[in-house]
This record gives sequence, C-alpha cells and structure tokens, in this order.
Amino acid sequence: MKAIKKSIITQNIDNFKINRKMRRFYVPKSGDVAVFQVLSIGKHKAVQGENGNNTYIFPGDKILATFGTRYASAQFEGYVPTKYYTKYQLLGQGGVVGVLESLHAKFEDIGPTQLKLIGYAVDDENKVINTIYNGVERIQFNPIKRPYEMYLSVGASMDSGKTTTAAFLSRGFMMQKKKVAFIKLTGTVFTKDCSIVRDCGARTAVDFSYCGYPSTFLHSTNEILDILETLLDRVERINPDVVVIEIADGLLQRETKSLINHKPFMNLMDGVLLSCADSLSVNSGIDKLTKINQKPMLLSGMFTASPLMVNEVRNETDIPVFTLDDFTNKISFSSVFPNIKELISVE
Repeated sequence: MKAIKKSIITQNIDNFKINRKMRRFYVPKSGDVAVFQVLSIGKHKAVQGENGNNTYIFPGDKILATFGTRYASAQFEGYVPTKYYTKYQLLGQGGVVGVLESLHAKFEDIGPTQLKLIGYAVDDENKVINTIYNGVERIQFNPIKRPYEMYLSVGASMDSGKTTTAAFLSRGFMMQKKKVAFIKLTGTVFTKDCSIVRDCGARTAVDFSYCGYPSTFLHSTNEILDILETLLDRVERINPDVVVIEIADGLLQRETKSLINHKPFMNLMDGVLLSCADSLSVNSGIDKLTKINQKPMLLSGMFTASPLMVNEVRNETDIPVFTLDDFTNKISFSSVFPNIKELISVE
C-alpha cells in the first residue's frame, strides 16, 4: 500500500494491521483509529502531521486518523457515525473524521474534505486501536487546592480571542520571572493554540490530546475533569508558579457551560478572564458569569482591537479591560495581580 500519512492524533500509533472486513459492520467510538483514502479536497488541504507540521494531502492519498466529534460554531459540526457510510468528512486538521451535520455558511461553497474508509487499524488480537489513554495513565480528578495559581480563560464565543488572552497572560507572568504552564482543556485536536502560548512564554503547554482525545465534545464532565487532573500531573513536572487553563468555544457550549457551573472545578481557579469579540457580548458574558458567582477579574479579546469598543466597555463596567500591551506593561499587570512579587520564582 502507498505510504500512509499520519495525523497528529495518531502520532503514537506505530504497529497496526488494517482490517478491511469489519468496516461495514463495526460501529466506531471516539478515538478509534482507521485508514482513510482522500476522495476530494475541501476546507482542509492538509492534516497536521505527527511532528506538528502541515502534511498536505491530495486525492488518492491514505491517511491515518481517528473518528471523533467536532463542535465549532465558526466551522464544522460533526459526529462519530453510528453506521457505515460510503463517505466520511475530515472535521479537523488534527486528524478528526466523522459525519458532517452542519457547517458555517462561509464554507458552503468549498465544503469539507471527503474521505473513504479503507479499514480499521487493529492490534495483533484484531481489536480496533483507540487513542484515548493509549500509553497514558488516567488520573482521577482531585479538587484540592494546588501550590500554584490557576487562571481560567473563557470566551463569549468561538474566535473571541481567548487563546490570545491566555497567551499574553502567560507572557505577562513570564516577564515577571514566573514559570507558567498552559493547558487547553477542551476543543478539537490542533496544536496551534499550545504553540502560540508556548511561544509567548509558557514553559510547557499541553492539551487534551495528550490523553488521546481527538475531541472533548460530548464527553462527560467527569471525563474532562480527569483529563484536567492528568494534564496537571504532566505540567507539574516544571513546578509551575501559574497554570493558565483555556476551555474552548463560548459560554453556552455544552462542555464549557458544564465546567463553569461545576463548583469543585471553579473553586480551583484564582481568577477568570473573559474574552469577547465585541462590546455588547461583554455585557452578556459578565452577566452569565456573575450569576454563577464567577465575575471575571479581567476583560480582553477581539474587541480590544477597537479603541472605540474599549471605551464603550470601560463606560459600562469597572472590571479592568486589557489590551495586549497591558499584559506586558508591569504597572497595568501588577494592578490586577498585586501579589506578583510574592509569587516570583527563585531561579
């Protein structure tokens, strides 16, 4: 068979056989690994390869990917199939494949990249290989206070700027000589967010795909909390002073809504940062969080690119509004984080 291009979610899958016979009767689960052939190119012209770089794909290519779900209000909605299909769709560049349910209007003309299932990747016992906790120990959530500070970056919606907020928060702490770790807790596998935050100054950055999840959409809150505990165990190797956590999509999204309403989870946080795309969504975001006693300590996001919207928000609330420059301004930063000197690491 022609060389198979591995996607990053399958980076740890080396030894497998291809079972073609079971493709018509086996009902896959999230994380199940399979070999697909590219039929046509749509939105995704590449998969993120096992080294994190883009691996461009063309009709006829074979790729190793996993079945999974996706919730992305500005891109695709898709699910793990419950029956055999002649075509499947590439839902995410990290290697998530499923059945498309809906897509944003901006992609209607191009559509998703279309795939054909060649066969499932199986082990020596003919069992379908699954990436979830494959080679990684699952650690049960323990809601105890940690010896480091934890900050949560949330957004009013997808593409509101919450990753940039997390990245520049990490940079602000780094400039104050603090060791920062970043965790992307929910979403669909794609390492760009971790790379951005790492480039901004985080000593280590990791996401849910470390535990083998192609996506966290439709997984239970208990599962996601165990992912958090497993990832905290991973980043604690650097003895961080601060852990910055990002949860994907908006405040109304299923997993995000569940997490921000989970008191043991939220009690771990030393503060919540809210990112918004425009000034009006700031009001609704503050209202949502305040009603659950999680008033944000800081506001940022896409709206801060507009001085006019910044002024609109500042006229509406006394919560500090941070532009990107404010995160790297010592005076502005210390006004929100007054205990910064007490938390500086001894290098």
